[in-house]
Amino acid sequence: MQPVALSPSLRSAAPVVLPSVLACDFARMADEVATVEAAGAPALHVDIMDGHFVPNLSIGVPVVEALRRVTDLPLDVHLMLDNPADYVKPFREAGADIITVHAEVLEDPRPLLDEIRSLGALAGLSLNPPMPVEKLEPWLGHCDLILVMSVMPGFGGQKFDPVALDKLAWLRDHPDCDALREVDGGVNADTIAAAAEAGAELLVAGTAVFGAEDRSARLEQLNALARSGSHSHTAR
Repeated sequence: MQPVALSPSLRSAAPVVLPSVLACDFARMADEVATVEAAGAPALHVDIMDGHFVPNLSIGVPVVEALRRVTDLPLDVHLMLDNPADYVKPFREAGADIITVHAEVLEDPRPLLDEIRSLGALAGLSLNPPMPVEKLEPWLGHCDLILVMSVMPGFGGQKFDPVALDKLAWLRDHPDCDALREVDGGVNADTIAAAAEAGAELLVAGTAVFGAEDRSARLEQLNALARSGSHSHTAR
């Protein structure tokens, strides 16, 4: 498989919203994806939950394969699994372009990050709110993306935890961190500017996007708010 070349294109678009398909109407998934693709979404975020690492079950390899058939958008696949090493290759073969695994379940994430890259995908590392971001320091140079969770993963519609802002700022200011900075959980019109100001480049939004009747208008609104937050930091 050829490596994906997404990092420059996503970084040039940043800060930008990635719709999370967990919040779409799965009975109409192809139509739902078409609405956000037409609205200009640069990629789709896909949450994979195992019912063990997180207290919920979501979707698996066949649904990612189905998504791949109905869109050419990059698929940003977030593995909330106790055993991500067993699923990296199947999800890459299903069409994942970015594969993110959790630091909490890996004593040393580097071998799995290296494997993801060897399969031609971008390698992401995620951490939940309780984990100090400093624990990721040994692996900063081996990540293409770092996903800061601003809620405990498992269910959509939760309230944004501001602990994520300090983590994003730490990553933004760290001299050894060149990874894309992503945030997920409670991202909406009230929280997105602060997240972007703290350094988030990719802002995952589920219910804030798919809960809107006019997805184009909602994405335009959220992206404008994210840019305003990002400009606030730059102007300092």
